[in-house]
Amino acid sequence: MDPSAIFNIQSEEDFNEVALMVFGFQYRNNKTYQEFCNHLGRTPKEVTLLEQIPFLPIEFFKSRKVVCDSDFHDIIFTSSGTTGTVTSKHYVTDLSLYQESFRKGFSHFYGDIKDYTVLALLPSYLERSGSSLIYMANDMIESSEAKESGFYLHNIDELAEQIKTLDQSGRKILLIGVSFALLDLIETHQFSLKNTIVMETGGMKGRRKELIRNELHHLLGKGFGLKKIHSEYGMTELLSQAYSKGDGIFGCPPWMKVIIRDPEDPLTLLPPGKSGGMNIIDLANLNSCSFIASQDLGKLKGDNFEVIGRFDHSDIRGCNLMVL
Repeated sequence: MDPSAIFNIQSEEDFNEVALMVFGFQYRNNKTYQEFCNHLGRTPKEVTLLEQIPFLPIEFFKSRKVVCDSDFHDIIFTSSGTTGTVTSKHYVTDLSLYQESFRKGFSHFYGDIKDYTVLALLPSYLERSGSSLIYMANDMIESSEAKESGFYLHNIDELAEQIKTLDQSGRKILLIGVSFALLDLIETHQFSLKNTIVMETGGMKGRRKELIRNELHHLLGKGFGLKKIHSEYGMTELLSQAYSKGDGIFGCPPWMKVIIRDPEDPLTLLPPGKSGGMNIIDLANLNSCSFIASQDLGKLKGDNFEVIGRFDHSDIRGCNLMVL
């Protein structure tokens, strides 16, 4: 299938049409997804509407090779996990699709990356291999063309001075960081920023007690001297990201969509305003699976969405017919 249609979506009708095309392509070429759809009796003959497309439970990425027919891959992205846990593996057969997705996705919300100095505080990701977030951040750093752009690991004092100096210069700064590391930064340094976007990517990674987003953003806002804290929503199993410019309300690029499912009946979809499991459509995930039932809980707010928590393992219902 020609991927050009994915990044030329202009309307709801375009999205629905391309989504059905992608579903047909993945049903024919992704054996794991085809088997799952067959169990549900949802083949391209029965599926004529977006709402009828089956969503593959995200756990499949831990137990199966979720990829369209291919004898090669450009890279394998892996999820982080505690010692002894099974991690997800995402076999990416065409890195150019990932690059086009995250570059156009960022530009859709924030404009040209060349206008920013990018400072990445992602220690838990930088200390392991296979992170899709590190791949994206590295590309953003290189594309920014600012000599000060770069990764920071444990050199917190150096980063703090860099942020203050750059912010005072009037240049646009993007500080993207994992939640626990941003909290570590403001515990030892205080800021009053004017030209910096602080973007958290979520996750305490076992380093700190988990906080609800409102509490996290309150602490970060106070520490950085900002009214709004931005967020990035992505995961190993996807090739696209959603972004929030504040208040934890996320928007998707035109080729990505979130649908909410009933937590007790995963084949039933819920209307806006109702909370439930998040089904994610990522059409850029062409050579894997574009229709994923995540373990996140959320609700729709118009064309946007809010993440309100995660299922615990005992809460996952149904649709696990083949998860081994």
